[in-house]
Amino acid sequence: MNHQFLTLRFFLFLIIVFLGSITVPGQTDLTYQVPPKEIVDIVDAPPTPSIVFSHDYNMLAILDRASLPSIEDLASPELRIGGTRIDPVTNGRSRSRYYTGITIKNIDGSGEFRLKGLPQKPKIGNFSWSPDDQHIAFTLITTGGIELWLSSAPDWQARKLTDYKLNQTMLYRFLWLPDSKGIIIGIVVPERGDPPVKSTIPEGPVVQETVGKMAAVRTYQDLLENRYDEEFFEYYTTSQLIRTGLDGEAVSIGEPGMYASVSTSPDGTYILVEQIKKPFSYLVPYYRFPQTVEIWDMQGNLVHQLANIPLTEDIPKGFDAVQTGPRYFSWRSDVPATVCWVEAQDGGDPKKEVEIRDKVFFLEAPFSGEPMELLTTKLRYSGITWGNEHFALVTEHWRETRQIITSSFDPASPQMIKKIIFDRSSEDRYNDPGSFVTIENEYGRNVLLFTDKGTSLYLSGRGASPEGNRPFLDKYTISTGGTTRLWRSEAPYYESFEEFVDEKKGIILTNRQSVTEPPNYFLRNLRNNKLTRITHMEHPYPQLKGVKKELVKYEREDGVQLTFELYLPAGYTPEDGPLPTLLWAYPREYKSAASAGQVSGSPYTFTYVSSTSALLFVTQGYAILNDAAFPIVGEGDEEPNDTFIEQLVANAAAAIDKAVEMGVTDRERVAVGGHSYGAFMTANLLAHSDLFAAGIARSGAYNRTLTPFGFQAEPRTYWEAPDIYYNMSPFMHADQVKTPILLIHGIADNNSGTFPIQSERFYSALKGHGATARLVMLPQESHGYQARESVLHMLWETYQWLEKYVKNKE
Repeated sequence: MNHQFLTLRFFLFLIIVFLGSITVPGQTDLTYQVPPKEIVDIVDAPPTPSIVFSHDYNMLAILDRASLPSIEDLASPELRIGGTRIDPVTNGRSRSRYYTGITIKNIDGSGEFRLKGLPQKPKIGNFSWSPDDQHIAFTLITTGGIELWLSSAPDWQARKLTDYKLNQTMLYRFLWLPDSKGIIIGIVVPERGDPPVKSTIPEGPVVQETVGKMAAVRTYQDLLENRYDEEFFEYYTTSQLIRTGLDGEAVSIGEPGMYASVSTSPDGTYILVEQIKKPFSYLVPYYRFPQTVEIWDMQGNLVHQLANIPLTEDIPKGFDAVQTGPRYFSWRSDVPATVCWVEAQDGGDPKKEVEIRDKVFFLEAPFSGEPMELLTTKLRYSGITWGNEHFALVTEHWRETRQIITSSFDPASPQMIKKIIFDRSSEDRYNDPGSFVTIENEYGRNVLLFTDKGTSLYLSGRGASPEGNRPFLDKYTISTGGTTRLWRSEAPYYESFEEFVDEKKGIILTNRQSVTEPPNYFLRNLRNNKLTRITHMEHPYPQLKGVKKELVKYEREDGVQLTFELYLPAGYTPEDGPLPTLLWAYPREYKSAASAGQVSGSPYTFTYVSSTSALLFVTQGYAILNDAAFPIVGEGDEEPNDTFIEQLVANAAAAIDKAVEMGVTDRERVAVGGHSYGAFMTANLLAHSDLFAAGIARSGAYNRTLTPFGFQAEPRTYWEAPDIYYNMSPFMHADQVKTPILLIHGIADNNSGTFPIQSERFYSALKGHGATARLVMLPQESHGYQARESVLHMLWETYQWLEKYVKNKE
């Protein structure tokens, strides 16, 4: 054997040993991991309680919020049918969040009562004050079902009101009667029997058929798929309406049915009932199934049928498209019993050129006459804010042009011409006049708050401005349309108007916070600006007390003004030099560059950190460019997405350039990340630029041909704009991704368009082209992640990715 052959064999042996030592990326089964302790401590921090004020603002309820549920909670049985998700054990919505305790106290801090009589570790669902504020009612989620509980002044002893179990698959709220003497609920039908049993042997194929009528088919999830799904849906959504007194005595109302909505007239005499009917659909969710809309008396007797709405599978395409026939049924708030609804005059098709888009009709008690026309709108109807017999406001909008019009009208003279109050772009935050302030009337319904003997109203708003949001309260003179500024938030606080507590004395309820102080409620006297503190929420994250926050302004290469919130680690000084950086963003479409460049947010708000926030990584030595502005502008006839990629890259480059210029960011160590459409953004940036060291994409959609009837704000279908769908899909450009990308997705994602297969197929495409990628599929998780184990593992994956490919990038 010659020397050359021996040498060759030796080198082959070394190659085999070397290849055998390489870890080939592939599928890996991991137990749940946890990120560094600083992050875990913030995730596990007790959630700030929710505050619910009584109607008269003399008392408040403090509701303790539950921490993140466990993966065991999420692994409980769940039915995904009809476009909804049902817990078959409780007969309610699955994955419901809950409260763990209730404290009642007076607004001055006196008379504090911790609710007594609750079971250990209660799971409290819906909560509501009675109209007279003498009682609170709430649901209790138990292993045996959902129960209705009551607690009353003065001792606030909690007790179960009825032995019936509530059905909250559709009717997930209960209704107080206006006199505070009873509650209407939907209960599980006592005699419904056992649930259907699904056969393992098919009885035949599942067939669908279309007969040539055009209709846009969106990418809905959790739809019915077969006859068994239909049986399960009907079984779990059928409920019996009952009216129970405060003594627990119950009276049935009507017959069992699939009730989608139930509401009482303001005077408590009638009930507006919307019921789902067959045939069901395999193309659309339950809220587009056939429905009947009826008015009943309080005993459940039919008074009048308002509508018999057929299955709605054929709504025209377009964001301003609606169903034909009557829609949006509601009670008029300022009178005892008048019902209103809307009907499209363009066949629901926004492409049709018509003078009138919608008509609003009304019918008064006793509902024996013919419906009367109230008003018409040239744009799509958005709603009415009722005032009094002679004054109300109607809002209409048009999504394509971003136009929004608010007009006043006289309900007593329907034929009178509406008076336009505001006609503006919904994108123009700087010129947003705010919303008209309402107050509860004698029926407990919200109506316009008049002042100056009925000649003026109040407006409150965010107060967007070049220096950030500064909430305000104005007085609006009806006759002239002029406004007078009564109050405006002042630095270094961010304070927002909530409600009038005593309009005659000028006392308002506000929510006040600063960079270092969490939000708390205050009473503010408008006459002398005296502040009285109501709540005392403490700083929930001591780990973040030294973190620096700054609202940074800069501009894109084409002059569009941009901003991001800069967060720097506690103790950071300029002498420490540039940091590894995480840019987190979400693209938004605009029809005006001027509107796109307007400042949003405020430099004076407290930093609340959600359990999935990018801000958590400021504790690990990263600079965070949070909520970076990523406008996509299409002015005139141009659609924003016509230049989506170019604007996306320009936005990213401008943000990085500004952070580098400030000396806080190392240009070579920047990661980009986002959730949902932000994940889509991330993948596109990695495919079309070399600006980043790594990317984190959570629960995104990457192939737009799988959402062919529109996505986000894109109004065109795939067949109308195939190049747009192709060019905007990072899946189509997977061969160009050279930057490491971490893909995370919930296996049970229910969001329209972001099917889990989107991440799975994108990962396969990346793998096929030799990219550096990691796919993490979180069991039981939907579009947002809930379980503590899932959240911490997601953060661990993100931390590991950033440490390897950004902070310690070679």
